[in-house]
Amino acid sequence: MSARSLLFVPGDSDRKLAKCLSAGADLVILDLEDSVVPAQKAAARGRVREFLGAQRERSATQLWVRINAFDSAAAREDLAALVGSRPDGIVQPKVRGPEDVLALASRLEALERKSGLGVGVVRILPVATETPAAVFSLGGYARCAPRLFGLTWGAEDLSSAIGATANKDAAGEWTAPYQVVRALCLFGAHAAGVAAIDTLYADFRDPAGLRAACAQARRDGFGGKLAIHPDQVPIINEGFTPSAAEIAAAREVVALFAANPGVAALQLGGQMLDLPHLRQAERTLARAGLGAPR
Repeated sequence: MSARSLLFVPGDSDRKLAKCLSAGADLVILDLEDSVVPAQKAAARGRVREFLGAQRERSATQLWVRINAFDSAAAREDLAALVGSRPDGIVQPKVRGPEDVLALASRLEALERKSGLGVGVVRILPVATETPAAVFSLGGYARCAPRLFGLTWGAEDLSSAIGATANKDAAGEWTAPYQVVRALCLFGAHAAGVAAIDTLYADFRDPAGLRAACAQARRDGFGGKLAIHPDQVPIINEGFTPSAAEIAAAREVVALFAANPGVAALQLGGQMLDLPHLRQAERTLARAGLGAPR
């Protein structure tokens, strides 16, 4: 499943819910957490349940829900109200590590059985860096398969938790602690064999900055990015889709190795290529929907 763009939509806004499916996001995340004030949580929960019920049979877009912090009463109410409407997945905030994901998986299984759903149909995407403890467990998520969809990260809650005065420098780049967290999330996702999703770009009025952030994230190995405004979605989709030139180059590499079976190192255009280059070319074609990565 493609997961280039993941658009957050406040669960208490009828206007934004009505427009969200037209944005073109690969995943829409119906938010019950940070974008909804406490007084509106119950109303938002009802709106999201109705939205899931109305869209389930006719939406090609993946519909996910970000619940409240897992150990809260609000999260228990979120899950009890919504799992029966079969969201495609749950975005789990404030996790402390894989144990929290496994605990959510257990709760989901019980609710799936109660609702008559197949066990495992609801996937999980943890925001895996929002607590200090979580940073030290980013390499352990492989044991959360097969329900684990990916890993994503965030800096705002973590900054607040440690009392940081800022998480970016004067040039707008992540400061050293958050560069470390970002890298650990990236490697943790790949170690677990799941999607690596980069965090959001906060200034939705800065398309050039978003394009640069997407290019940097894709360069580093992320496969998608969170979005907080519909206008960000086309830029993110473009940024994480291989260009025609990249596809042509990847096809050339794959064809070269196919024409020379059993050979692990080949020359193309003055460059020596070996099996990692082949695997990267196959990944590019898979991302373009032209084959599965090996």
